[in-house]
Amino acid sequence: FHRPNSARLSLPHAPLPAGIMAQFATREEDIAKLLAAECHLGTRNADYQMLDYIWRRRLDGIHILNVAKTWEKLMLAARIIVAIENPADVIAISARPYSQRAVLKYAQYTGAQSIAGRFTPGTFTN
Repeated sequence: FHRPNSARLSLPHAPLPAGIMAQFATREEDIAKLLAAECHLGTRNADYQMLDYIWRRRLDGIHILNVAKTWEKLMLAARIIVAIENPADVIAISARPYSQRAVLKYAQYTGAQSIAGRFTPGTFTN
């Protein structure tokens, strides 16, 4: 794969207090849950933009994702979502059948909006 030279997106943030940083630290329990949910399993196809997140490739061609980077991105997303004052301004979307239930539950428990299932193109962006 060829990796183009592109600028990485970096979000400005204030340093967090030590107590909060401890909450974001990776714990064995969290990694075990990610592995039990099979969050580390990718697909046979890999885009060049995903190469930084792929740990290795199995003999059957399935890419194994780096769980530590997955955890880092989950924590980044959590920090961004928590910073939004009104939960109704957050929208969780999934067109994939295996993640629709998670989107609906997330919206139910947080007060966010959800779009689960197929939707007409442009309904979200327009």
